[in-house]
Amino acid sequence: MNQAERPEGQEFRGAPQQDPAALSHAGQERSAGAVTPPGRFVVLEGIDGCGKTTQLERLRQWLPTSGLMPPGARLLTSREPGGTPLGQALRELLLHPPAGAAPCSDAELLLYAADRAQHVAQVIRPALEAGDWVLCDRFSGSTAAYQGYGRGLPLERIAALEGFATGGLEPDLTLWLELPLEESLRRRGGRAADRIEASGHDFLERVAAGFATLARQRSWQRVDARQSSEMVTQECQAALRCHAAAGAVQGRADG
Repeated sequence: MNQAERPEGQEFRGAPQQDPAALSHAGQERSAGAVTPPGRFVVLEGIDGCGKTTQLERLRQWLPTSGLMPPGARLLTSREPGGTPLGQALRELLLHPPAGAAPCSDAELLLYAADRAQHVAQVIRPALEAGDWVLCDRFSGSTAAYQGYGRGLPLERIAALEGFATGGLEPDLTLWLELPLEESLRRRGGRAADRIEASGHDFLERVAAGFATLARQRSWQRVDARQSSEMVTQECQAALRCHAAAGAVQGRADG
């Protein structure tokens, strides 16, 4: 969870970073009185060094012109922790705390939950309700992997806290960029580690194994991140097309 592994804050495609209420829509404006189709929530998960930042930026550029998003829908990109002003402050406490202020495991879990609760309430849910799409670097899966499998905190406690923090909100699609730990460490090289990354090799092994377990349990879309970044991008795009096609078929069946 190094600073270089995350995009800064949140951004709507094609507009400067400012108050979301003042941002214009990418593409056509929605006509007055038209029924707003529901937004879509897409999350990228994986261990550090798997390439989430690169893929998020490429999807940010591709999605608005892919034909998958309805006319008038905007694409918002965000991250956890740090997707809100409160989240930015929590991020610093979590990853780069001042001397003597490092949180214990339970406090760490609660700080991540506070970041997520604010993120959902202030950014994600309003965007989805407006019919916009949200593309996010990490969500609740990372908490289960790092604080559950990594720190060894009870998964039942984490699940209960997640339900409270998110109000039951779940991603429509999670892209898991799978990368062996040793390759992750090689890619990171001599880059300075944040507090989480510095928790040790055994901790990171448990996190990597946790991601694999969560991917099976939650039916995440696996993407082999050992490939070239171009191939990873193609697989991510293909997964989004399949997800959109499945949604269209379901919509016709429900109609």
